Amino acid sequence: MKNVVLIGATGFVGSAILNELLERGHKVTAVVRNASKLPKHDNLTAKEEDVANVDAIAKIAEGKDAVISAYNPGWTNPDIKRLTEVNYPKIVEAVKKSGTPRLLIVGGAGSLFVKPGLRLMDTGALPAEIIDGVRSLASFYLDDLTKENDIDWVFFSPAGMFDTEGKKTGKFRIGKDDLITDAEGNSHISVEDYAVAMVDELEKPTHHKERFTIGY
Repeated sequence: MKNVVLIGATGFVGSAILNELLERGHKVTAVVRNASKLPKHDNLTAKEEDVANVDAIAKIAEGKDAVISAYNPGWTNPDIKRLTEVNYPKIVEAVKKSGTPRLLIVGGAGSLFVKPGLRLMDTGALPAEIIDGVRSLASFYLDDLTKENDIDWVFFSPAGMFDTEGKKTGKFRIGKDDLITDAEGNSHISVEDYAVAMVDELEKPTHHKERFTIGY
């Protein structure tokens, strides 16, 4: 059993990761904006806290085995670019300050390569209304996280799309920096299988200070 902090546990991806953690018997401290949205569970402790509060997040993370960040300001939030740019470095700072040895981040697909030299975010295929959030998260990974050597981090990029009616299959492929596509050229994964792979990485670390990705 791992004792972990999960930031953003009530979001789309965060809630799937929370369910997977609890199903596998891990102890979770969930950092959320609204604790009333969390399920009741013996292995779950809720903490209402702002991720921008470095000292508070560091205190929560002290003594834990890992921090999993599913932080997302919200794709419809007009301030998503600034909040991502400001708060993700603060999450890293808090984890370092806490002494927690491992940080697993729910990454984005935008910085994945679709062919040599061309990243998904530069293809023009992504909706204009989300591109600021995509680019800011990609910039955090490329410009900041890749230079971070003081903690054992991973940036776990999903496939290009989450299936709207997904399910847990346990059958998927893991890659590194290239977008994974199926035989029809589609890049997709269920949020449930993404959560499986994230918790697999928590339990048996195979990636260190690098990005990895997933797809069918």
